[in-house]
Amino acid sequence: MERLHWVRHRCRTLLAGDSGGGWYSSPDGLPNKSFLDTYFSPHRVSGKRRSVFARHGPHQHECETISKNYKGNAIRTTKYRLLTFIPMNLFQQFHRAANLYFLFLALLNWVPVVEAFQKEITMIPLLVVLTVIAIKDALEDYRRYLFDKKVNNNVARIFCGNQKTYIDECWKDVRVGDFVRLSCNEIIPADMLLLYSSDPRGVCYIETANLDGETNLKQRQVVSDLPLQGVEFTPESFHSRIECENPNNDLSRFRGYMEHSSGVRVGLHNSNLLLRSCTIRNTETVVGIVVYAGHETKAMMNNSGPRYKRSQLEKRLNTDILWCVVLLVVMCLTSAVGHGLWLKNLKDPVFGVNMDTAPALAGFYVFWTMIIVLQVLIPISLYVSIEIVKLGQIYFIHNDLDLYNEQLDSRIQCRALNITEDLGQIQYLFSDKTGTLTENKMVFRRCSIYGVEYPHEENARRLEVYEAEKDKAAGRSVTLRSGCSGKSLSCRSLSCNRSSVSLHTLTAESEEEEEQLANQIQARTSAFCSRMAKEVVPDPELVRKLNWFCSPLNEASPGTPSSLELAYITDFFLALTICNSVVVSSPSQPRHVVPDARTPLKSLEEIKLLFQRFSFSPFAALSTFSPPQIRGSPRNFTRRLFTRGKTGSFSPTANNATDSSEPGKDGNMESPELRCGLDLSAPGVGGNAAQMEDDIKEDDIKEDDIKEDDIKDAKTNRPRQEVDSDSDVDDELLYEAESPDEAALVHAARAYRCTLRGRSAESLLVDLPGIGSLAVQLLHILPFDSNRKRMSVVVRHPLTGQVVVYTKGADSVIMDLAETPKGAEQAQEIYSHIRDQTQKHLDGYAREGLRTLCIAKKVLEEEEYEVWLKRQLVAESSIENREELLLESAQRLETNLTLLGTTGIVDRLQEDVPETIEVLQQAGIKVWVLTGDKQETAINIAYACKLLRPNDQLLTANCGSKDACAAFLKELKLEVQCGQEGLTEVTAAGAHGESSSGSISSFILVIDGQTLDWALQEELKSDFLELSRRCKAVICCRSTPLQKSQVVRLIRDELGVMTLAVGDGANDVSMIQMADVGIGISGQEGMQAVMSSDFAISRFKHLSKLLLVHGHWCYSRLANMILYFFYKNVMYVNLLFWYQFFCGFSGSVMTNSWVLILFNLIFTSVPPLIYGILDQDMPAETLKGVPELYQAAQTSKIYVPYMFWVTVLDAFYQSLVCFFIPYFALTGSDVGMLSFGSPINASALLIILLHQVLESHTLTWIHGVVLVLSGGSYFGFVLLFSMGCVTCSPPTNPLGVETLQMSQPLFYIICAVTTMTALLPRMLFRAVYSTINHTAALKSSHVDQVESEQYRKRMQQWNLSHSRVNRLQVCADNPGLEPSIASEVS
Repeated sequence: MERLHWVRHRCRTLLAGDSGGGWYSSPDGLPNKSFLDTYFSPHRVSGKRRSVFARHGPHQHECETISKNYKGNAIRTTKYRLLTFIPMNLFQQFHRAANLYFLFLALLNWVPVVEAFQKEITMIPLLVVLTVIAIKDALEDYRRYLFDKKVNNNVARIFCGNQKTYIDECWKDVRVGDFVRLSCNEIIPADMLLLYSSDPRGVCYIETANLDGETNLKQRQVVSDLPLQGVEFTPESFHSRIECENPNNDLSRFRGYMEHSSGVRVGLHNSNLLLRSCTIRNTETVVGIVVYAGHETKAMMNNSGPRYKRSQLEKRLNTDILWCVVLLVVMCLTSAVGHGLWLKNLKDPVFGVNMDTAPALAGFYVFWTMIIVLQVLIPISLYVSIEIVKLGQIYFIHNDLDLYNEQLDSRIQCRALNITEDLGQIQYLFSDKTGTLTENKMVFRRCSIYGVEYPHEENARRLEVYEAEKDKAAGRSVTLRSGCSGKSLSCRSLSCNRSSVSLHTLTAESEEEEEQLANQIQARTSAFCSRMAKEVVPDPELVRKLNWFCSPLNEASPGTPSSLELAYITDFFLALTICNSVVVSSPSQPRHVVPDARTPLKSLEEIKLLFQRFSFSPFAALSTFSPPQIRGSPRNFTRRLFTRGKTGSFSPTANNATDSSEPGKDGNMESPELRCGLDLSAPGVGGNAAQMEDDIKEDDIKEDDIKEDDIKDAKTNRPRQEVDSDSDVDDELLYEAESPDEAALVHAARAYRCTLRGRSAESLLVDLPGIGSLAVQLLHILPFDSNRKRMSVVVRHPLTGQVVVYTKGADSVIMDLAETPKGAEQAQEIYSHIRDQTQKHLDGYAREGLRTLCIAKKVLEEEEYEVWLKRQLVAESSIENREELLLESAQRLETNLTLLGTTGIVDRLQEDVPETIEVLQQAGIKVWVLTGDKQETAINIAYACKLLRPNDQLLTANCGSKDACAAFLKELKLEVQCGQEGLTEVTAAGAHGESSSGSISSFILVIDGQTLDWALQEELKSDFLELSRRCKAVICCRSTPLQKSQVVRLIRDELGVMTLAVGDGANDVSMIQMADVGIGISGQEGMQAVMSSDFAISRFKHLSKLLLVHGHWCYSRLANMILYFFYKNVMYVNLLFWYQFFCGFSGSVMTNSWVLILFNLIFTSVPPLIYGILDQDMPAETLKGVPELYQAAQTSKIYVPYMFWVTVLDAFYQSLVCFFIPYFALTGSDVGMLSFGSPINASALLIILLHQVLESHTLTWIHGVVLVLSGGSYFGFVLLFSMGCVTCSPPTNPLGVETLQMSQPLFYIICAVTTMTALLPRMLFRAVYSTINHTAALKSSHVDQVESEQYRKRMQQWNLSHSRVNRLQVCADNPGLEPSIASEVS
């Protein structure tokens, strides 16, 4: 309906558009009120928006009335209040079924007829667990309270209506409708609409690092059409009403409008909104009005805290808990039936028995009594123990030095606290390519313009040298201090990492020096500014052609470029320079803006002289694609030079042949021409044409006398000393880009002296070779989005005055939009040749593994631009469907583009990626690559990272229709089946995901985005699943974020396997969240992936140790600990159960109730924790060196259903031995009940503790201390209890029982024989197992000793070095990011 409404209204307004009274008659260029009233009718958005008025002004009464429903700005992240802590905490804890169960037992023990112990004793386990968790929750909540208090008491300047000025107020006192005044480097207290900026163009820059981790600056714009725009803002004169959408958590969208007192409405969008927690940068003063406060701000609505998932092991645990309940019921029913039968057959008892109760009723009472007695069978402390163990495991993972990145000074982040064991069960790994397998540090490598390829061979050699230098420096600590002086101002402003780094990360200077320097400049990260990206070596052939533009020669030569080719080259580099959102700054100036009036060169007369030179240029005579001569004024030639994108603007003659501008013909001219181009293209060179021609002649004369240093300077693009002072400033420019691609292209353009010098909201300051500085009027920016896969800028050309659209984007999109122009046949041939050659170069770039972007342009007629502008303004002013309308408007503009060329950007593999993928495949993990890159690029990267090997069979699926896709999938499936049936070795390798043998080939499926879309549909899903399951790896190209998540869900749900997804960008978030385990890489694309992940790492190579070592350990430890918990509980409970056969199933026990309750709660509770945190079934080096052990642990899982029952049977056996050996040893004696139970309890304790010793693979002094303390605490307690307690355990009297028993040799003989007999089967099993595997065990032990010693030394040195600095947390959500120092770790 909304679309129909829009179409109907569009037709109506277009029909009235020429009448002067139409919707575009507003003098401000914005839709008038009547149109917006129609489009934004109240019934369309009722209930979905909020009204905001200024709190101090004529609408004060309305503001007070409406604001009652809006939240204040005070935040509260605590769960509890002081008075409500106990009831609220208990309410939260009793959401657990186990706590409710034990509460029920405690209450049941208060019923006299079923009472088993003293009423107070049965409450001890529950009270201990509740108290421990309550203390933990209280400490966490208190920490949150202190943080809230600190935030709420921050101070901001708020406008006071009574005092008519800004006063200091706490953040908690800010309300919706308040005017807030902020200065540079201040944090925004609430979501505000930007009403004023000290920047004369109404621009404000913010840093969103506290929100999404991105350190590059974002630009925000003052609301357009404000009455007081351009002067100091006065809140008293603000009488407008704001209508906006209700609070939501979408950070990238904000819709609304502002209605002035005159009735005019102005559309509001995301670029007008300042978000809470962001920081004002590079702007002296801003004023805004609060629209969302407190918990209604977007930052707070996105604050979801740590992620919680249920691991597969916990799901299995819940099932076994239910089996324990079944076992408990069976044992209680057995006791109930036995007691009833015993009573029924009892005649003339010699002891007191209540014979008045019917046997059935007595059996019913005994059932509940036994529930209380055998309550330990349900492990209440197991859940708490698992939480403690996982915290310990996370601590050791977090502090693993092998997972620490020295360059970023970051450790691994464990954001999901309860799925560590799932890391040891991964079967499928889905990986992004860019930024995950590669560095995402884009470096310009080569380009193609006008169908001519420029290989940039010197640039390639430079990258190889850089690689060699980096490899040589590997293993050393990389710090910024090593590259520049700590006192250097420029060095401090230039940080080459994108992580949130504090000032202390740059050098190890004293705090006083840090503070002094911080007062001079504001240190912040400049994104994507590595030396490798900046130092682009120009291609000599391209420099030669640019020099023709700078200074055309007087004589013809075979390599003279045509005027059309020069126009393409100039437009190409101009597009690289301005088609971006790069912010320009320098150490001495935080932001470079465009002066109000800037004339290129020195005067218009000089421009005329410059272009008069082109009138006598030999271009026309020498070019094969140019007309015979150039006629007209300099302005006419300028138009022809810069506007070749316009269809029919150029009519070539028929005398052209093939392109003569092939690269490499004049390679010997590289150094002189490069020097000439750099010198002549300097912004301040020359005052007139004659002077410039003299300079050329001088360079020609000195050509043979060029020194080696000059050549070196030219190759490395270092400006010579002769260049004027502007070049010195040029070297200090810092570019802050939103993506590494943008930065790489801007640096590449700068290497050819097309330099972006400044940016404002309306214009760009650009240096062009031979022309100088130009102020380019910026009309519109159409930002990149995943649907269009491109971005565009609309500018008014500074020389021609025409409206030009420059577009860059994915080649698959731009090539479709670049159509052959209509007109002369010769022109069509030229454009077809350019298109074909560019496509050929694109394919070559992709085969080399380069990332490709196409550059295009379009020239708009004024009438065409006016029509589009009207629609664009309507879209920008819309509230409903604003995003859809903007998308339609952009797509309407970006048609019939003229293809200028393409770029090839290298994105190097991260270190050790091939080795990591090989190890993961050997471990039985299938690795899939899901990328948005083109197919050839993905295949090349797959070869480079050893995912695809030369002997593998490549299956490529590129289908044109759904039917073709269905047939092709069936054909591929049959081919794979036949291939696997023909080779049994291949079958074995395919089942294990291996490809280590050179004689064994595997199948690799490569599928493009369109084919994948069809394959994921319901009819073809099964064929695709069967085919992909049989392949060693799958590479999905041109895949969208939605397709990535669909693929992960398909494999996870249909195959029932454990999946892991790893990525680094916002487009990987859906895939990361869909997988069982999501891993984010804190790389070059912000922190969206990290914030959505379960674990965050800084390098792909860390996956090998995280999965193969820590994952294996965590699963093994937790699985064994859970089984051990079940064992010790079942074993001890069975002792009480066997005793029932000798006491008429009356519910009596042979020990005092205190020992019974504390046995599992204290005496045997700590050893399993140590076991679960420290045990290592295999050394780390063995697990890394033999990856097959990872898969072996999966196939022979520790914690499976049959292992639970094996453990229960073992516990039954040991309980039988522990009960009946003392029974037969004491048969016929006069020992009492407690004396009989004393050796049984002592033997049970020794058996349980020594059982863990047998099960432990690692024994340290910590294990020894814990075991001694556990045994000592039991014997110490019972001795003290026996010596001092008379009435502690009625009706029995424990006084002197334990002291007497422990003074007799028989007690120790019974304990020794019982313990040995109970543990003998397990000892024999371990001995046989160790005998079979003794070689591997000895080898592993030796390797472990060597590696442990080396690792211990590294840790000692690392801890020693890091203890010398003040370790401050950079991000509260990331405890691993701490300031580094300039020290080396060997």
